[in-house]
Amino acid sequence: MSQYFAYDYTGAPFVLFGLWHLVALLVIVLINIGMLGFRKTSEKTRRIVRWTMAIVLWTDEASWHLWNLYWGHWTVQTMLPLHICSLLIWLAGFMLIFKIYPIYEFVYFIGIGGAMQALLTPDAGIYGFPHYRVFQTMISHGLLITSGIFMTTVEGFRPTWKSFWRVVIGLNIYALVIFPINFLLGTDFLYINAKPATASLLDALPRWPYYLIYMESIGFAVFLLLYLPFIIKDWRIKINSRK
Repeated sequence: MSQYFAYDYTGAPFVLFGLWHLVALLVIVLINIGMLGFRKTSEKTRRIVRWTMAIVLWTDEASWHLWNLYWGHWTVQTMLPLHICSLLIWLAGFMLIFKIYPIYEFVYFIGIGGAMQALLTPDAGIYGFPHYRVFQTMISHGLLITSGIFMTTVEGFRPTWKSFWRVVIGLNIYALVIFPINFLLGTDFLYINAKPATASLLDALPRWPYYLIYMESIGFAVFLLLYLPFIIKDWRIKINSRK
């Protein structure tokens, strides 16, 4: 059993879109579909679900820090929660417990959009199933998506055009803050100073700094795609009101 928590894992490496990767993605999809069943439950039940998700998110992310501490690989350069998904995992817990709408806006657009990319191309490296690292990254990013979907479909939250632009502007401001921090610490948070070492969608883009323009465009398109259901919904309401 200890080998599945080992830092120098000697088992089979992670296989992108291999059987276990596809199974994990399917489980996450089924969990999110299952969450729709809580729409007609009591506030007490929904509160228990929200608290449970928050605790699992925080516990899972804390275990990642403890695992690195145990093996002597916790460093400021690698473990500061400045990657957008890492930051949103901590914030999403507060959103779930206290129903904080401003956090929801960022979780909906960036959390869902960013976590989807992380699930499709996990930063698992040598750690294949059933190593702890694979479960940790799939749970954290999967539940980040579920948090945004739950608050939307069950709790009745929804983004607006103001939300859209707040997230777009806020993310760019955050990137401007992180860029010099990366230079000072020798880090690559947000992957804006260099492409990640592991396989990712950025591999299909041009070299730095040109891929940053593509990242900006792709992010904008993803945010628009996530907002599309609400554009259609508002359009239908407007058409029906005219009738």
